[in-house]
Amino acid sequence: MSWIEKLISPFSPSWALQRVKDRQELNARFSVMGYEAATKDRLHTAKRQAQSANQSVAMGGVSLREQARKLDEDHDLVIGIFDKLEERVVGANGIMVEPQPRDTNGEVLDELAKDIRRRWASWSLKPEVTGTYTRPELERMLFRTAARDGEAFTQLVRGVVPGLNHPNPNGTPFSLEALEPDFVPFHMNEVAKRIIQGIEVNQWRQPQAFHVFYDHPSDSFGITAKTKRVPKENMLHLAHRKRLHQLRGITLLHGVIKRLADLKDYEESERVAARIAAALAFYIKKGTPDLYTAPESPPAQRQIPFAPGSCFDDLQVGEEVGMIESNRPNTHLAEFRNGQLRMVASGTRGAYSSIARDYNGTYSAQRQELVEGWESFAVLQQWFVAQQSRPVFRAWLEMELLRTTDPLVIPANVDRRTLFDAVYLAPVMPWIDPKKETEAWKERIKGGNATEAMWVRASGHNPEEVKRARVKEIEENRKQGLVFDTDPANNQGAKTNESPTPQPDDDA
Repeated sequence: MSWIEKLISPFSPSWALQRVKDRQELNARFSVMGYEAATKDRLHTAKRQAQSANQSVAMGGVSLREQARKLDEDHDLVIGIFDKLEERVVGANGIMVEPQPRDTNGEVLDELAKDIRRRWASWSLKPEVTGTYTRPELERMLFRTAARDGEAFTQLVRGVVPGLNHPNPNGTPFSLEALEPDFVPFHMNEVAKRIIQGIEVNQWRQPQAFHVFYDHPSDSFGITAKTKRVPKENMLHLAHRKRLHQLRGITLLHGVIKRLADLKDYEESERVAARIAAALAFYIKKGTPDLYTAPESPPAQRQIPFAPGSCFDDLQVGEEVGMIESNRPNTHLAEFRNGQLRMVASGTRGAYSSIARDYNGTYSAQRQELVEGWESFAVLQQWFVAQQSRPVFRAWLEMELLRTTDPLVIPANVDRRTLFDAVYLAPVMPWIDPKKETEAWKERIKGGNATEAMWVRASGHNPEEVKRARVKEIEENRKQGLVFDTDPANNQGAKTNESPTPQPDDDA
């Protein structure tokens, strides 16, 4: 609307509306340039979005979040989607960290890396303030919260805090406080303080602090909830954003919530219809309608035995038995449902086979789907590592370096610029056919296109731990005389049931 229509609308809304319609028609009739899709007509509604990202989230973020939570509680399909995302993005062991501190010559300091990894594993037993979750459990919960609700917050609690005993067993004064998005109020907006949806920003829209409820708003029991100001240095914000300048996150299901809700209602209706159809019923037809006369008194109740091989020999004159037929269950239900699930997969970065639990197809087809789908998982893995795992590890290591009891010994030749370097290992793409995958990795290593460490990581293990275990196993086998060696000096009377002469295909 132009300023004229806005001025007219309070006095004559119909006149203002007619002016808008006439202008749109004139623009459409006399416009010779522009895109066809931008023109609204009877066949194209041309729905538009002119709001800012923050406005859109403010208007619909809470509703979408609550709908997604309800689906995650009640809809088996949605539960399966988030379960599979947890497995593919975070995994059973969480995001594994391989510290990579180096000396001034660029070589990895193995002993320092082992010590850091040992301390990290000890702290990971109870990393959060309540002492309820291990680090892998906490990471899966944070990812699920961020994917379902759109965001999750993690407060970094450092040093001595009144009323808090850090629960981790090794004494590192550092813990995490995981918070659902409800703790940062959507409705808190103060223009003078540059607070937008509970986040305080500067003139460059950089977050400076987060205003956080002390308790969950639903647990305040009617008491006015108070907030505290948490500086950005002490808060991690894992948010799923879709637009630039968007402060708060939006649920991963935002584009498929209606489809999922409709599919749940449709399947429930089909189940009810199938249950009704399974309740076998029949009726008795009593002659033709023109012979019907209303009874003077209610008819007496009749009981007709119904069993396999029954013969109805007590029907009255003109009566016949009819069966109620049903076309349930619907033979096209699976086809329709699978088509809807493909759309759900495309809108949630999921894989259709994993969501539908439909693994039919050839090896090539399954692997192609897995490879393409894994790119989506890799995007989510990078997002989670960058916004959550890496900042947590670096903040923990900062506190570990400040410890006075059982301090971390730093070699004199360490390059301090590399103290916080690390490799973050998320779950890797599973193998459909291990034999074929193994042969492919062998060829890559022979051709110089890969290393043994890359191969071990591709199987979801730590290369250093695997190599250490292999060395120990080989040494033990040699001590027990279970390994044949072509060098007689190393045999020491090795025990073997095979011929002492190596065969051409033997691995010496």
